[in-house]
Amino acid sequence: MNILMALSQLEVTGAEVYATTVGNELTARGHNVFYVSDTLTKPHDGEFFSLRFNKRSVPRRFWHVGYLVYLIKKHNIQLVHAHSRASSWSCHVACKITGTPMVTTVHGRQPVHASRKKFHAMGDKALPVCEAIRDQLQNELDVPLEQMEVSRNGIETDRFQKTSAPANPKPVVTIVGRLTGPKGDLCYRLLDECLDATKYDIRVVTGSEMTERFEQFTSTVNFVGYTNDVPKMLSEADLVIGAGRVAMESLLCGRPTLAVGEASCVGIVDETNVAEAMACNFGDIGAKEMNIDFSTIAALVEKGLSTPHCSDATSQVIRDNYTLTNIVDQVERVYQDIYVEKLRREMPVIMYHRFIDNDEDKNVFAPYIHIDMFDKHLAMLKKQGFETLTFEDLADGRTIRRLEPGKRYIMITVDDGYVDNLELMLPVLKKYGFKATVYVVTGETFNRWDVETEQKERELDIMNAEQVRELSDSGYVEIGGHTLTHPRLSTLSYEQQRHEIENNKKELEAIIGKPMVSFAYPYGDHNEESKQLAESLGYAYAVATDSGPLKFHQDRFQIRRIAVFPKTDVFGLWRKVRGNYLFRKMKK
Repeated sequence: MNILMALSQLEVTGAEVYATTVGNELTARGHNVFYVSDTLTKPHDGEFFSLRFNKRSVPRRFWHVGYLVYLIKKHNIQLVHAHSRASSWSCHVACKITGTPMVTTVHGRQPVHASRKKFHAMGDKALPVCEAIRDQLQNELDVPLEQMEVSRNGIETDRFQKTSAPANPKPVVTIVGRLTGPKGDLCYRLLDECLDATKYDIRVVTGSEMTERFEQFTSTVNFVGYTNDVPKMLSEADLVIGAGRVAMESLLCGRPTLAVGEASCVGIVDETNVAEAMACNFGDIGAKEMNIDFSTIAALVEKGLSTPHCSDATSQVIRDNYTLTNIVDQVERVYQDIYVEKLRREMPVIMYHRFIDNDEDKNVFAPYIHIDMFDKHLAMLKKQGFETLTFEDLADGRTIRRLEPGKRYIMITVDDGYVDNLELMLPVLKKYGFKATVYVVTGETFNRWDVETEQKERELDIMNAEQVRELSDSGYVEIGGHTLTHPRLSTLSYEQQRHEIENNKKELEAIIGKPMVSFAYPYGDHNEESKQLAESLGYAYAVATDSGPLKFHQDRFQIRRIAVFPKTDVFGLWRKVRGNYLFRKMKK
């Protein structure tokens, strides 16, 4: 996707670290990430545009909106991700004008006033970084819960490993944070009231310039300034004092950590209070006014210095909840949620069964299409600019690939594995350079499930092993599982379902010589056991027929498909593949 990260800042902030860290991971995953902000200090992969969001006069705000509209249109931005109040206001208006989906990561408490309640300016989804912000947004600004989802600060956890306790001649107490705003007030009080410079080697790590009120401490406190080697800085400390990302990274390094921030003091973080710490972003988020008993800080410092490491269990909680790849997985899912919902458009997954070349081959049950009409279908898709994906193309689970900018993707699926798939369908796929996924039954030589019914169907041949292998080796077809005998899975016991799904998978993989990625439920019929079996037996995806979410990515084991019938002409298929067909159909 083409993503625009929008920030408003004049110095390094946690929001910038978050935006660039997440942005760089998104870039590594193949997205195009652009940045717009007053300043941008952290290393970032992606083009940066300077815009003075901090200038908030009415004329300036009109200029901000106009420039954002220009950027969105010029760079084909598919989604805007804002990270501050000033930028989110302008982005919200620009996204309304252009119809662009938008999310806002909310890093701190929001101001409460009447206009803010009526105009949240957070776009389609708000992502508070902790529960305390979520609760404030709901309780004080009336933001609906369904419009929010907690999305924590992603950390490159592999950069931070437990280190040996430092052997310092004097205990090193390291404070990390800005010297301005509430963080600066906190740092000042810690130095002035709580820390004994005769007992500790006090170090202040900050990206802020020294202000006059801190000059009185320069003879006893080491103002380190800014550092790019955060793990080294943390490993040298006997105790780290900080909030937000600082506390998390310190705990990942195994350092005793006093979580104290703009709002509250959590204390020395351990297994008993780590959940509380996470909920308030390690002391940074809470009541409007600072609520810290500074008389207790000295004792907490001594408590932290009494142990060489925080517990491994505490570090693991941080790793489980803040690992960057997990957070970006969540962010990508949110992007897909709002992008598809906003545009009411989804990649079509269409379903064929049989192909015929004369009227004598018509049948009763399995929907067929004349091969000449199939040729016209693919010609129309080619003319409309469609390209095909198979589930093998999404084997890594990254369904967001279907939203690649400048692309229009479709999935062609074919059920049962009739011989005509090889003899008639494959040449047409080759003609147009399209791919398809064919779901094959392996326990039958013909369509017994249709023949042995009261309304007799004639026998239609299923591909044998050699034919399946030829289809797979063509390079145009992904082979998928479809059970041994094409039963209605929901009517079978767990063991019967397992037998049908597992043995079909083993037989097909032996034939094609590689693992299979996707499975189709016969008739689209299944239950929760069917879905669990498909996943546990190694499939990455399973397709149904007319059940499942409208959004492709929301349930990888119940993907909804659009059926093609004998009377589906070119215009009928065009209606079905426009992208909004299912949304319109479900609205009726």
